[in-house]
Amino acid sequence: MAYDELLADRIRMCFAGITNTSEKKMFGGLCFLVGGNMACGITSHGPMMVRVGADAYEDALGEPYARPMDFTGKPLRGMVYVDPEGIRRDADLRGWVERGIAFAQSLPVK
Repeated sequence: MAYDELLADRIRMCFAGITNTSEKKMFGGLCFLVGGNMACGITSHGPMMVRVGADAYEDALGEPYARPMDFTGKPLRGMVYVDPEGIRRDADLRGWVERGIAFAQSLPVK
């Protein structure tokens, strides 16, 4: 099963005006990068991935519909899944994408 193209387009709209962005197929889905660093992505099995960083991890997990990203069976600290219910509204999606962009922009460019 492929990732949701409509969701990919919605995420692309959130990246409008952000420089040095790219897309890369990773994690069985599509990831959105800033400066070569992953900001967020979508998977073929439903949830959105958002890279929030270790410092913001616990705060992000306190948000509705967010949970640890554990595709390997072990949670990846600094990465969360956001279930589809948590990104249905454009404002909610934009908020998550902006978190990912802010973290990616805080890292050195690759």
